[in-house]
Amino acid sequence: MSFLDKIPPKDYIDNMFTLPTLPYEYDALAPYISSQIQQLHHDKHHQAYVDNLNKALEKYPDWQNKTIEEIITSLDQVPEDVKTVVRNNGGGHYNHSLFWEMMAPKKGTGQSPSGTLLDKLQHSFGDIQTFKEQFSTQATKVFGSGWQWLVWDNGKLAMTSTPNQDSPLSQGKTPLLGLDVWEHAYYLQYYNKRADYVEAWWNIVNWDDVAKRLDLASK
Repeated sequence: MSFLDKIPPKDYIDNMFTLPTLPYEYDALAPYISSQIQQLHHDKHHQAYVDNLNKALEKYPDWQNKTIEEIITSLDQVPEDVKTVVRNNGGGHYNHSLFWEMMAPKKGTGQSPSGTLLDKLQHSFGDIQTFKEQFSTQATKVFGSGWQWLVWDNGKLAMTSTPNQDSPLSQGKTPLLGLDVWEHAYYLQYYNKRADYVEAWWNIVNWDDVAKRLDLASK
């Protein structure tokens, strides 16, 4: 069984992709991300990606039967007339499905990486604070809409940015931690202050989820 077979699980019913349920309540990430943003982001934006992806694949049953991971890693083979729609909306569905899992309600003090994840972060970036500073700097510099990622790439940790809804997965890299820096992810609360949103987001990173993804990717 490959990494792609393990996480995230298949998320379609009757050949239709479906919106995953949030693993917490809308207000669970407050005050760092408001209930209003979560509901709009999940129920409207993510749902639109799912609906557009399903519509694009209606006349291509062979592609309907694939997992979202299989689609993201085979974009060059997607039929030309729907390739752009599938890339944008399939990527939006995949990225957001990860994003919800990569955050969790703050549990109090001591919520930080540990074990193998901590060791590899320190080995790759020197220390956790340096990693956070570099990640945050790159996230604030993403031009327009996109994502900032921590990835597993050729046996090591690395950081990368992707535009729009592109995914590191299509580049052969395994996403471990991703931050959505599209304005819809923060504008209702932070307005144009993306740096404030990025700083607040560190309080709700689900390091347990990152560690699990690293464990699967590095096997």
